[in-house]
Amino acid sequence: MTKNKQYTIDDLVYKAGKYISDSDELKKIRTVYKYAEEKHEGQFRLSGGPYIYHPLSTAVILTSVYADCDTICAGLLHDVVEDCDVPLEELEENFGSSIANLVNGVTKISKINFKADNDALVEYYKKIIVGMSEDVRVIIIKLADRLHNMRTLWALPEEKQKSIAKETLEILAPIAHHLGIHKIKSELEDLSLRYLKPDVFYDIAQKLNNTKLERDQVVNDMLTSVSNLLKEHNIKHEIKGRSKSIYSIYRKLEKGRKFSDIYDLLALRILVDTEQECYSIIGIIHSKYKPIPKRFKDFIAMPKANGYQSLHTTVFGYDGYLFEIQIRTYAMDEVAENGVAAHWAYKEHKDLKNRGTNSTEAKLQFFRSIIELNEDKMSSEEFVNSVKNEVLNNNIYVFTPKGDIFELPLGATPVDFAYRIHTRVGETTTGAIVNNSIVPLDYELKNNDIVKIITNKNSIGPSKEWLNFVKSTQTRNKIKAFFTRNQREDYTEHGKDLLEKELRKQKYSFNEFLSDDNLKLIYEETKTNGLNDLYLNIGNGKFSPSFIINIIDKKDPTLEEIKFKNLPKHIDGDIIVEGIDKIKVNLANCCHPIPGDEIIGYISKGNGISVHRNNCHNLSYLDNRMVTVSWNPENSGNFLTTVFVYAKPNGNAMLDIMQKANNLNAGVEGIRTVSKGDTVTYELDLWVRNVEHLDNLIRELKNFDYIENVVRAMK
Repeated sequence: MTKNKQYTIDDLVYKAGKYISDSDELKKIRTVYKYAEEKHEGQFRLSGGPYIYHPLSTAVILTSVYADCDTICAGLLHDVVEDCDVPLEELEENFGSSIANLVNGVTKISKINFKADNDALVEYYKKIIVGMSEDVRVIIIKLADRLHNMRTLWALPEEKQKSIAKETLEILAPIAHHLGIHKIKSELEDLSLRYLKPDVFYDIAQKLNNTKLERDQVVNDMLTSVSNLLKEHNIKHEIKGRSKSIYSIYRKLEKGRKFSDIYDLLALRILVDTEQECYSIIGIIHSKYKPIPKRFKDFIAMPKANGYQSLHTTVFGYDGYLFEIQIRTYAMDEVAENGVAAHWAYKEHKDLKNRGTNSTEAKLQFFRSIIELNEDKMSSEEFVNSVKNEVLNNNIYVFTPKGDIFELPLGATPVDFAYRIHTRVGETTTGAIVNNSIVPLDYELKNNDIVKIITNKNSIGPSKEWLNFVKSTQTRNKIKAFFTRNQREDYTEHGKDLLEKELRKQKYSFNEFLSDDNLKLIYEETKTNGLNDLYLNIGNGKFSPSFIINIIDKKDPTLEEIKFKNLPKHIDGDIIVEGIDKIKVNLANCCHPIPGDEIIGYISKGNGISVHRNNCHNLSYLDNRMVTVSWNPENSGNFLTTVFVYAKPNGNAMLDIMQKANNLNAGVEGIRTVSKGDTVTYELDLWVRNVEHLDNLIRELKNFDYIENVVRAMK
């Protein structure tokens, strides 16, 4: 781990000047630093130093991954909006939109709380991961910011240390890994372990120190031997010993390995100019040092998803010690250490940028995957589970017969693979061949499998049974979307039938009613896009046929027309209509208002006054025929409402729900299972006295450990 040195602005400019040759940009960095120093004047860190030390250290870390001028400047300014109340417009006016946008991105992320006991964790995960996907430089700044914070974590209370370390290890270190920024990822992991498991961390560190002299001598002897061997073959090279990170050793020990059995504690890295030399060297080394079977890995021909390329082999080396040897070009080494930052359009590294375009695309696939997941129609919880399971965790890499590589979540099936290629391929899949053998569609794919999908263009579509075994949330949602489209067609046909029947009932000509002028008026009123969309909204219950007809029938109902003629003089109903005591009133089925809800009345034709909750989405489709209504304070009856209960699979769920409702004197009108999967959704129709009665029941239901949420329905 890097010693926590206090840098100066001269240190920063010197480090940036090693790869930024434009003197104007270096002057800009000094100007931005002076601005940030003035804004943070009088502020101090918990570690004791002036606050400006933190953004300055962040900027220095950014130079280690060849950040461009704007990124370094944003690193210097990343806290001024949040901590100094500097308007974003001021940054844009002084330093340009690029820097302002980067600072804004980091500021948004910094406001997010990752505490595990936060009920909104799911939404926070979603915001940070998708938000960071908009510009990869925002993430690089955030990683540098977090790395310096981790270096000074000792200044915080122990509980806060562990919370930040856990967040770093579970979220930020994996993101650094997927971007291929090894030097930041490795230090974040080691520092996280230091605070999460200090006993383990220092025990490993002590063992490494105890064997350091012996290891250094052995590595030096092996290094000399290999270097002489390559010189004999006239291969220009650079060779150095490579240390294993404490966290990577901890991971091996966690799997049951003994410290003495971790053979790649002894390691060499060989750097050369060309890819061809890499393959020549592997042959030369194997000709002298016996390799360990199955330990040779070719990440040059088959790069990792984050763009990492290298040849790996483990051999019986000098004096019988086992050595892991990595062989790569200088360009590959820069990408391995700095990841996407090694060629993110930096002016002084155009050669690297051009050579690394494909590698950059591979790294950014990580972020595209997140964006695609976010665009799919899924709950926040599904989104986060898919990100944690499919993006941040270990994935597998499988091939098409032509050699194209695809990244899939661990446990993925041929169906997941088919949908990853293209939705249409997935929908027409009828079989699969893996490594030249026919396999069932629920077969669990393995790393490096070669998969051929058998399709039939006349296939009627996916099977609902696939939902039981597909691994990818994205695949599952595409299958669900297929069946939703079919349902859409059913709703559309049903809506057309309902409108035709109502028109016949009211003695309208179907063709005359749906004239171009009438349709234009209907589309404007209902905010629909075409006849099929209108039918769909009638079929799914959003609009009634009579509501559509009333749009064209200009004769609006009045209060006088919808009064009851024979009601008693004193109203004893549930709803009081302002200024009137004899009127037909009904509670809207779309939002099921109950006493305690804020309500409003709508004068409908032929059905009196329809009472809605103030936040009912259907109100946006209604015109201004509104009337003030209120609850009768003498109400003593029960009112129907609907809630959705989201629960983990549990055989006693329905019984528990009904018993709990009964104990609280809430009548159960009906309970239905509306979806199954990792979460089971129940639709529950209830008779309750008021909002307070309903809220009490919802709280009680949430006390069951398998019930994840209870939400009042709005149809």
